[in-house]
Amino acid sequence: MLYKRYLGKQEKYERLEIFEATSGEDALALFKTVGPDCVLLDHNLLDTDGLTLLAELRQLTPDSLCVVMITGGGSEQLAVRALNGGALDYLVKQQFDQELLCKTVLYAIEKNEWRQHVARYHEELKDVNQQLRDSVKELTEARQQIQEQNLLLTQANTELAATNQQLARTNADLDNFVYTASHDLRQPANNLRGLFDELHRTATIHDPEAHELWRLLDDSLRALTTTITDLADVVKIANQPGKQTTELVDFQEVTAHVLQTLQPQIAEAAATIRTDFTALPTLLYVQSNLRTILLNLLANALKYRHPDRPVQIQARTYLTNGQPVLEVQDNGLGLDLERHGKELFHLFRRFHPQVSEGTGVGLFLVNRLAQAEGGRIELESEENQGTVFRVYLQG
Repeated sequence: MLYKRYLGKQEKYERLEIFEATSGEDALALFKTVGPDCVLLDHNLLDTDGLTLLAELRQLTPDSLCVVMITGGGSEQLAVRALNGGALDYLVKQQFDQELLCKTVLYAIEKNEWRQHVARYHEELKDVNQQLRDSVKELTEARQQIQEQNLLLTQANTELAATNQQLARTNADLDNFVYTASHDLRQPANNLRGLFDELHRTATIHDPEAHELWRLLDDSLRALTTTITDLADVVKIANQPGKQTTELVDFQEVTAHVLQTLQPQIAEAAATIRTDFTALPTLLYVQSNLRTILLNLLANALKYRHPDRPVQIQARTYLTNGQPVLEVQDNGLGLDLERHGKELFHLFRRFHPQVSEGTGVGLFLVNRLAQAEGGRIELESEENQGTVFRVYLQG
């Protein structure tokens, strides 16, 4: 009753709700039900003693128990045992007043709350440390994996470099072989042409199919000569120096030379070729490369003309977003881009077998030369309608 009066009397202390148990057994049951912030525990009890009950309470809440032990004899040994057993403080009967009791209880509660806060902090810190250790472990494993990957990449790069060197040597050997073969075959092909022309001029063959045979032989010789020439051109383009001399090229002049070269084909096809270079009359470029590009595009337009309508070809230049564009449009056979688009610029790919003159080299050369200056080729085409080639001459 005295303790209740002391703890509930002074207004300067916060209000405390007090529960009382008359035995150790009742105290355990009440403790489980109420879960008090602090226990005032007398050492002398009816059915047990305070130290024993303290041990039992500690088993219920080992980390958050707040007990103030009250002794009657002032035994230091008892006080030490109480503190070692988990009590936060102790008081000696008849040696404390209201103020000391209130301070002791409130300080014990604050101390217990702080102890729990520290415990939670330590637990969180422990979790953080564990996470850090796990992260360090993962980082170490990742670093080891990266080192292993770097080692593998280094080995792969070494192997790739060796393979590239071998491929470069092989390509050089192939280029030399193709160039030598095309050069050595050119003279026998010319001899065959001469023999054929002489034989055709002097021989008399009484066979109703002789005219067709002469035509087939002439087409075969022409195809052989063209293929040999195209092979030489491919190797020549492949072996060009990395950076050729550029100059200010006049499109009208280059086109005039190209049209003069193609005059027999133009006359044979009765083609109409219109040009418009007003938007971009000149360009700083490698003149020989630009001539080859224009020559092949116009030659293709003549070669793959549609047999059922007059040949109409237009060549023009302009700028698109600062990029110079050479455009060649025809009304020829056109292409099925969904079917042939991926193979369009491959070497020796032919998409109109009915046209005997084609070798599948022209577009390969045009694409190769455009890419050498950082450019590209785009085209629109519809089968039996015609094609538009747009060569972006510079990147």
